[in-house]
Amino acid sequence: MEKKEIYREFKRYVSLSVFEMVCMSIYVIADTFFIALALGANGLAALNISIISFTVVHSFGLMIGIGGATGYTIRKSMGDDTNNIFTHSLVTGFFVSIILMIIGMFFTVPLSAMLGADSELRPMVVDYIRTILIFSPLLILKNTLLSFIRNDGNPKLAMAGTVVGATTNIVLDYIFLFPLEMEMLGAALATVVSLIFSIIVLAFHFWTKRNKFGICRCKIRFSQIKSIAALGASTFVNEITVAIALVVFNLVILSVEGNVGVAAYGIVMNLAIVVLSIFTGMALGIQPLISKGHGSGDKVLVRGIMKYAIIAISILSLCVYAIVYINAPAIVSLFNSEGNNTLEILATDGLRVYFVGLIFAGMNVITAAFFSASDNPKIALSIAVLRSCVLIVPMLLILSRFLGMDGVWSSFVATELIVLLLSIAFLRIKFREMRSGGC
Repeated sequence: MEKKEIYREFKRYVSLSVFEMVCMSIYVIADTFFIALALGANGLAALNISIISFTVVHSFGLMIGIGGATGYTIRKSMGDDTNNIFTHSLVTGFFVSIILMIIGMFFTVPLSAMLGADSELRPMVVDYIRTILIFSPLLILKNTLLSFIRNDGNPKLAMAGTVVGATTNIVLDYIFLFPLEMEMLGAALATVVSLIFSIIVLAFHFWTKRNKFGICRCKIRFSQIKSIAALGASTFVNEITVAIALVVFNLVILSVEGNVGVAAYGIVMNLAIVVLSIFTGMALGIQPLISKGHGSGDKVLVRGIMKYAIIAISILSLCVYAIVYINAPAIVSLFNSEGNNTLEILATDGLRVYFVGLIFAGMNVITAAFFSASDNPKIALSIAVLRSCVLIVPMLLILSRFLGMDGVWSSFVATELIVLLLSIAFLRIKFREMRSGGC
């Protein structure tokens, strides 16, 4: 593939995927903004605890979708049957959903307590978590369809499905939280209904000429499910990082600054989710192209896509940090409807320190996606696991003990920097193998 064609494909897939993921993150930002207006600091704290449920379900959906779609693209490049892997992806999603629904129906009260919700926040937290988990099949199905449709050469429809869902979510957030005064239950229901609209839009792919996959009768094999999970594992762990970080950070911050500290972290983390969604969008955009190049043995395509991805993610992360650093007080004021001075100071400092870590995180997300898409799931998973718990938890516990909230924010920065050094080492070894004739 020629250089101009590689750049054109990179720009097409990445721009659509980034826009799609930004729209998806609006689910979270709309909830944060409207809940801040309607319920104040306690609402923000409750949301920051509750949003873990959405992140976990979203992570499972991406694991199944990306894992299945990666296998689908590699098989399609080799001329093999692809319906089998789509069917196995749906079956995997079904069984995961059953487990999540059971948790949502019977275990949300003890779960909310375990996540750190006190008696004041617990009713709001229970309402949100129960709703998201009971309707988890919708989010998992949506993410599965998004990944397959994107890899089936229809990224525009994938983007359209996400945009429709995001728009619906914003409108319903306002209606449920203000005229109907449904509080946290309304925010959760707005997300659920928006998923239905997204799925309806995505379903149109099955009636287009582009569609190359569908459901088939086949024997369900555990080895196939295991393969899907392995290929999507790094994406899952990258996303579940957010949930693990939220749990640990919330518990530590509660002991340092109480509910106001958790509310401040909620502002910082929810804004960070938007930036991480852009990084994830870029990773999702390069995934079909890397898988295609790997499956067909086109090393020029693989190297070219990674070159553009590294340049783009570096420029983007630096620009985002500059914007956030300069505008941190103004950004915080949007979510501080009560004018809480402590909340303003904590969140402003948090944005300026925590977002340094996002400069390093972008490269780590791209590297993990590269190894996953090129059928190197062990390396991809290693990067993701290091980011999610192996480093972040001890860093948080140690630095917060000596530096308080400054240590909380700095722990993320230190973790991503260490992982970045390892990511660069992994990439150097891989590219050296490719130059010497390795796959």
